[in-house]
Amino acid sequence: MKPAPATITAGGALLARLKTLGVDYIFANSGTDFPPVIEGLAEAEAKGIALPEAIVIPHEGAAMAMAHGYYLATGRAQAVMAHTNVGLANCAIGAINAATEHIPVLLFSGRTPASERGHLGSRTVPIGWGQEMRDQAALVREAVKWDDELRFPEHVPQMADRAHAIAMSTPRGPVYMSLPREVLCQPCPRDGLDAAPTMRPAVHSPAAAAISEAAEILARARNPVIFAQRGAGSAAGFAALQRLAEDWAIPVCQYWAVQLAMPTGHPMASPADPAPLLEAADAVLVLDALAPWSPDTHQLRDGCKVIQLGQDPLFQRFPVRYFPSDVTIACDLDAGLIALSEAMEAHPRPEGLATRRSTIEARNTAARDAVLKRAEAGSAQPMTKEWVSLTLSHAIAGRKATVLSELGCPLAAMDLSDHRSWYQEPHSGGLGWSFPAALGMQLADRDRLIVATMGDGSYIFSNPAACHQIAEALALPILIIVVNNAEWGAVRQSVLGIYPDGYAARTNRMPLTSLAPVPDFARIAAASNAYSETVMRGEDLAGALFRAIRHIDANRGAALLNVHVRA
Repeated sequence: MKPAPATITAGGALLARLKTLGVDYIFANSGTDFPPVIEGLAEAEAKGIALPEAIVIPHEGAAMAMAHGYYLATGRAQAVMAHTNVGLANCAIGAINAATEHIPVLLFSGRTPASERGHLGSRTVPIGWGQEMRDQAALVREAVKWDDELRFPEHVPQMADRAHAIAMSTPRGPVYMSLPREVLCQPCPRDGLDAAPTMRPAVHSPAAAAISEAAEILARARNPVIFAQRGAGSAAGFAALQRLAEDWAIPVCQYWAVQLAMPTGHPMASPADPAPLLEAADAVLVLDALAPWSPDTHQLRDGCKVIQLGQDPLFQRFPVRYFPSDVTIACDLDAGLIALSEAMEAHPRPEGLATRRSTIEARNTAARDAVLKRAEAGSAQPMTKEWVSLTLSHAIAGRKATVLSELGCPLAAMDLSDHRSWYQEPHSGGLGWSFPAALGMQLADRDRLIVATMGDGSYIFSNPAACHQIAEALALPILIIVVNNAEWGAVRQSVLGIYPDGYAARTNRMPLTSLAPVPDFARIAAASNAYSETVMRGEDLAGALFRAIRHIDANRGAALLNVHVRA
């Protein structure tokens, strides 16, 4: 008689397959649907089956942001497992953030058992009824590229392969699979769980004809400009963009930058205001920018040619986005920039290039000097955010460091030159991102100094008690800087932008913006044994940063500075 095939619980089989696909971590917040997953972890360990490391994350929002940060640091998609519909609901903001920023995440959640009796895994507690939904995936469907439900245990390998391949295909993004408890409890064949993936991601390459057309437009332009929001893709792409800008004297505007695309002190790095550049531009290269400028405020010249380049250059997920695109190039940023830089070499340099270069350099140098002068003047009590940026920049100079800003330290006053040195909050605006994303980055790169800067409202949104617990439990020594103005500063600025002379602008306390009285954030951090300090005066900030970083280096523990700034 032929022996029965070796099996493992379907929950364990799924985890084993994820390991084969390159998943390092499963960021999980367990619930009553997790028994077959937990049993699978124990069974796999007993049978010597390799699995990703499963980490307890006490809030699903933090789990999603940690997977987001881990991908930014490594380029590898990670898994998040949540508890049925309520856990998935907590994942929704993170899924929206990931979708907007092209971040692949393998998102799983349990599904309440379909059966009341007669099956291993049938409903056993009242929430088995209370958590049932007709369409649980609808909670995240608009944010994910693909969703499905596991119906049979033997489908585990092929569904995991499909999920990973779709998530990593350009444009990248999150995917979702629901996991009914009865199915996870069933045995799944072990054979083939470590076999090579059956599907490979589809990655766009730059089309030669489109690259050639774009190169011709830029080479012939008298006043070309580049808008970059999501970096340059890699170290090679970062270098290619600098080479392109330097060789052809093209200013680079990082309007509402989410990732650094060019060193802040580079001669071609222009201020973040698009207006003066667009007034003269006859050719624009848009690099992975959801909104490269504001059409209500900034206007293109008649006849200006626009080139859009990126993973999804037309941003198909968004119904309203009417930025023109005379040449559309779908590819990864680094591949496109390298190809474009090489294609430009076939064209002669235009007349007046040296004059154009010197004019741009002088303008950019004057603008940067003004920013630094303004930042240096911001040390009075209460200090400005720009002073915090400038002082932090000095504190991390010469170190391998990454700064994340969620309505925290502004980019302009910093001196940054590495392609991994700066990340800003997603344009979807799902708050509470910076702190846990920094934890994910630190998990991926233990030797790098990770600095999470955020407004006081963003710190509150991050579920700080949960995030500090994660930092202590996993020994993740990040530096947290809360720029504390006791209000929703972004809301205030939005009101002033629309109603500059309105009634709200005339009030000393603008309605619906104050967060006073704010908690003592330093004590929240101290509750999880983090180093913490409150800084009121600008002249004290450098010393506080020195002490916090010294603590990180010496004790490998997290540190928080509660920095009071102007409203």
